[in-house]
Amino acid sequence: MAQRILQLAAEESPERLQEALQGLAEGELGDMVTRQALRGRETAALLRGIFRGSPCSQQSGVLRRLQVYKHCVPLVESGDLHVGKVSEIIGLLMLEARQLPGHALAELATLFVEVIKGGILSNGKSLELFSTVLTILSNSKESLAYGKGELNGEEFKKQLINTLCSSKWDPQCVIHLANMFRDIPLSGEELQFVVEKVLRMFSKLDLQEIPPLVYQLLLLSAKGSKKTVLEGIISFFNQLDKRQKEEQRVPQSADLEVATLPLDQLRHVEGTVILHIVSAINLDQDIGEELIKHLKTEQQKDPGKALCPFSVALLLSIAVKHRLQEQIFDFLKTSITRSCKDLQFLQASKFLQDLCPQQYDVTAVILEVVKNSAFGWDHVTQGLVDLGFSLMESYEPKKSFGGKAAETNLGLSKMPAQQACKLGASILLETFKVHEPIRSDILEQVLNRVLTKAASPVSHFIDLLSNIVVSAPLVLQNSSSRVTETFDNLSFLPIDTVQGLLRAVQPLLKVSMSVRDSLILVLQKAIFSRQLDARKAAVAGFLLLLRNFKILGSLTSSQCSQAIGATQVQADVHACYNSAANEAFCLEILGSLRRCLSQQADVRLMLYEGFYDVLRRNSQLASSIMGTLLFQIKQYYLPQPDLLPPLKLEGCIMAQGDQIFLQEPLAHLLCCIQHCLAWYKSTVHLCKGAEEEEEEEDVGFEQHFEEMLESVTRRMIKSELEDFELDKSADFSPSSGVGVKNNIYAIQVMGICEVLIEYNFNTGNFSKNKFEDVLGLFTCYNKLSEILKEKAGKNKSTLGNKIARSFLSMGFVSTLLTALFRDNAQSHEESLAVLRSSTEFLRYAVSVALQKVQQLEETGQTDGPDGQNPEKMFQNLCKITRVLLWRYTSIPTAVEESGKKKGKSISLLCLEGLLRIFNTMQQLYTARIPHFLQALDITDGDAEEADINVTEKAAFQIRQFQRSLVNQLSSSEDDFNSKETQLLITILSTLSKLLDPGSQQFLQFLTWTVKICKENALEDLSCCKGLLTLLFSLHVLYKSPVSLLRELAQDIHACLGDIDQDVEIESRSHFAIVNVKTAAPTVCLLVLGQADKVLEEVDWLIKRLTILGSDTSEDSTQASNQTQALEKGVILQLGTLLTVFHELVQTALPAGSCVDSLLRSLSKTYTILTSLIKHYIQACRSTSNTVPGRLEKLVKLSGSHLTPQCYSFITYVQNIHSESLSFAEEKKKKKKEDETAAVSTVMAKVLRETKPIPNLIFAIEQYEKFLIHLSKKSKVNLMQYMKLSTSRDFRINASMLDSVLQEHNTEDAENEPDNNQSSRGEQPDENQEPQKKRRRKK
Repeated sequence: MAQRILQLAAEESPERLQEALQGLAEGELGDMVTRQALRGRETAALLRGIFRGSPCSQQSGVLRRLQVYKHCVPLVESGDLHVGKVSEIIGLLMLEARQLPGHALAELATLFVEVIKGGILSNGKSLELFSTVLTILSNSKESLAYGKGELNGEEFKKQLINTLCSSKWDPQCVIHLANMFRDIPLSGEELQFVVEKVLRMFSKLDLQEIPPLVYQLLLLSAKGSKKTVLEGIISFFNQLDKRQKEEQRVPQSADLEVATLPLDQLRHVEGTVILHIVSAINLDQDIGEELIKHLKTEQQKDPGKALCPFSVALLLSIAVKHRLQEQIFDFLKTSITRSCKDLQFLQASKFLQDLCPQQYDVTAVILEVVKNSAFGWDHVTQGLVDLGFSLMESYEPKKSFGGKAAETNLGLSKMPAQQACKLGASILLETFKVHEPIRSDILEQVLNRVLTKAASPVSHFIDLLSNIVVSAPLVLQNSSSRVTETFDNLSFLPIDTVQGLLRAVQPLLKVSMSVRDSLILVLQKAIFSRQLDARKAAVAGFLLLLRNFKILGSLTSSQCSQAIGATQVQADVHACYNSAANEAFCLEILGSLRRCLSQQADVRLMLYEGFYDVLRRNSQLASSIMGTLLFQIKQYYLPQPDLLPPLKLEGCIMAQGDQIFLQEPLAHLLCCIQHCLAWYKSTVHLCKGAEEEEEEEDVGFEQHFEEMLESVTRRMIKSELEDFELDKSADFSPSSGVGVKNNIYAIQVMGICEVLIEYNFNTGNFSKNKFEDVLGLFTCYNKLSEILKEKAGKNKSTLGNKIARSFLSMGFVSTLLTALFRDNAQSHEESLAVLRSSTEFLRYAVSVALQKVQQLEETGQTDGPDGQNPEKMFQNLCKITRVLLWRYTSIPTAVEESGKKKGKSISLLCLEGLLRIFNTMQQLYTARIPHFLQALDITDGDAEEADINVTEKAAFQIRQFQRSLVNQLSSSEDDFNSKETQLLITILSTLSKLLDPGSQQFLQFLTWTVKICKENALEDLSCCKGLLTLLFSLHVLYKSPVSLLRELAQDIHACLGDIDQDVEIESRSHFAIVNVKTAAPTVCLLVLGQADKVLEEVDWLIKRLTILGSDTSEDSTQASNQTQALEKGVILQLGTLLTVFHELVQTALPAGSCVDSLLRSLSKTYTILTSLIKHYIQACRSTSNTVPGRLEKLVKLSGSHLTPQCYSFITYVQNIHSESLSFAEEKKKKKKEDETAAVSTVMAKVLRETKPIPNLIFAIEQYEKFLIHLSKKSKVNLMQYMKLSTSRDFRINASMLDSVLQEHNTEDAENEPDNNQSSRGEQPDENQEPQKKRRRKK
């Protein structure tokens, strides 16, 4: 039959063809097409023949065509046909579809919908035909039957799409359907239906099928709905990431039905999807703009949804496109700092923590992206690197004025900007570890910034470089040429940068000979440079090399072991056969350094400070270093035993014209000798392997130095100040050459005395004679110190209060203090009594300890041996703290005889030292605080770190200082020491940070602080301020301080009286600390400051409320509960704050800062009340919510307790200002010329202080305006509680106006006698109007 139809079709005889086709039964036609298709013979020709014999003009022809279509769709989808044959059939059917009438197309389209619902689509080829049918339908104008009614083609298509998107889809055909919709013209609404349906299908598909579907969706988004597509994709992967994290956190149980997500598969799928989106954005920039716009909006609502690991990775991949990079980085940086600020804000307030427990941390998300990028996300790495550097540059440490304290980024910073900088460094370091191809690029950029940013602090880049080298040391070998180039610029860099840089790349020097040689070449050139900084850089470099290239046989001291990464292992392998080369190399360097001993004082100083470390690390260089030092000191040492003074000071200075400079830092040289000798005697003698000759030679050095130091000690004690040309009559002014020379001499002599004190104490072995020598040396030191202080005081020099930097080492200071205050050994008692008898010496020992701790706190290191060793510094701090704590608690200040001598008592110095130590511990040794507290508690043995309860230990220390503070507060007025009380309060405040806010100890401390404030009528302003600040800082971590503020405000009101003098105030005092002396401005300003903080918290919560209100997500019940909790918290806080301000605005505050601050706080309060009202207006718009009762109460409270009082207070303020103005005017009349300036000052002050008044009135009126709006929206009359005010921006006081006009007319009459008539005629008219006004007012 098929052959006959083909034949008839070829003969072009339509009538016969029609007859033949009509003769076929319904099933035969289908069978024939199937057989022909399966045989693969002329299927298309057969179909053409059938269509030719089935004209659309006849009903039978249309039916036959439909029959063919209905049969071909399942045939094509069966998978039995060859792909080429399928395409051929579909192509022909698509062509012929245009011939079909509307009703047939509608029937065909309905058939397709049924097929899709049935899920029998296998390859989706037939969908090409469906898209053609729908396209033709949409253009059809004829009416089509649908249900009981009729629709036109466009509406019919819309109904079909609606039905299709509402029905169930087979997951296998989702991609085909998405592809199909691209070819159909869709309205915006239809497209939204389709996109939402496809996005809902994501969860039902295999992970591997997601990327091609995303690709189809992105192509479909060219028609519109870009935001929906992007939002859906991001949300889907965010959910998957959360699920994956949950599965990792909770081990999979046996009965868990949900299949686990393979991590690597998920990451690879995410990576592919990101690539698809990036490609789409390359073709259509609008998608990128839409993505950023969507994320910015979402971030305002819920940052956790907006910035998840997937969306951040996507943004960073797009950021490579320069057009969007700036927008993306600005958005990310803003999000990071905002997240850090919010976290900081939450940590500081228990009230906020209770209301918003969970908070999103963007830094963790970005670091998670770095971790995820290990799964082949190469397209993200460049964005990560750029973001890391952008953060480090945008939030780099700020340079402090005149010093480098800000540059040494000590401790964990709490500031959002510094946290962002730290995050940038973490991103770069983690990216460096994970991605090998980009390592050289990161290294290159870090080195470039170290070189080019020499003027600004680069410590953060050097720290990063050091961490990079430690994490992958061998990578530097591949980039050694880049490091060598960096060395060429060493001489142009600041000395701190040079030292940091060399320390960072030090492991490479042990591995790569070429780098080491090139560095030596650069350093040798730099030694002869004209620039002082270049020569200092050379010395720093050479000392570093000497410290790290050990010669065979050198002692390995545990105290100087330093972790330098994996290359250390590699370097040590070569140590054996390199030791001879190392020795020659080190001796060559020492030869170069000897030349520096003839250069400026700064260069020599670096050498003297560095030799000890070299010796300690490289003991085989002992004889060379000792020889160099002996040669150097011999130039200034006078060997004759009776010659005074024992050293040539004149050789230490150099004159250039009128100016005099220090040439040889003699005290530093002697200090270096003393430390090297002490180390040499204690360590090298333990080594038995040295050769005989060498030993003899070394003993010679030792003997020389000992004899010399003994001789210098003996003669320094005998020397008078006149021997050094220094006495009380000498000139010490810094402006004259002689004065400069004398200052240099004095500092050198004092330094020498200190060095000898340390030497004699250490070598004395508690001999009485030696300790007498120590005291003799101190006497010499003290005389000079007193003279310098006296002269500096006369010259009013700022340096007068500062003592010269001490030469004593930190280790010695801790030993000395322990011996002086804590050594109870019977054998030492007699000798120590010599030193203990001198109060001055005791005070000096504690002062030096204080100076050392201060230096450590500010710079992170101290002068002298082990000054840069954190572990040694920590041990010394523990020892010093134990002594100072014992000294302070066992000998009260009152007992101490401090009246005889000027200056602080020893107890006060101990207290100051303790405060600095507690601060330093929290800054530099956060991780070691448990050990520190353990070390202070002598009763407890060596407990394990895990067993140490920091809160308990801190509470124990706090109790000691509490006792001292109670003693101070209960002492008589004469014995009260303000400075000591302030220090005690600050120490308590510092230690309280170690308490856990949820612990019982914290609550006890808070209760005690409240009790102290309630019971002690302190009149000292500084102590009062300290105590209240402590109280507030504790209270906010326990609960909101509003009730506390209300009580304080009532006390202030009671102390200062009411603005209406006739009103008597009930004298109820909650806090004795609030009294006439402290109430204003001290307590008042503190209360207002704390109220402002509460207002900031409330404002932050109202913003959160607005975000929750605008969030229309599915989880509305949870959002509603959270909204109600936040609203309740906000209203309660504001209600109590209104009562605080109710008290303060009725208080007769003195003009000045209190009034100014109160007016500003009131403006802020009304602005925040307005924000709350706006939130409720918005809530009324979006839902049919009525105004809650508690808001009505708040409005009522503001209307009755605040607004009227505000206007009264404004009148009061204006009155006190007008009084001060009139007083100034009277003065002006008395003394016109002299007082003009004073009057203008008063006027300027009045103008400045009344400036906030209009702002306050405007804020009140804005509040009332929005209340009217809310009343209309909610149908609740909130304005019934608000009274219309009689006071506005201006007021006319009729009686005052009357008197001023009369005075004015009198003056006119006196000045113009000729015009008496006219003025009399006008006078009644002028005076009439004010009189009427006055009557009206009566």
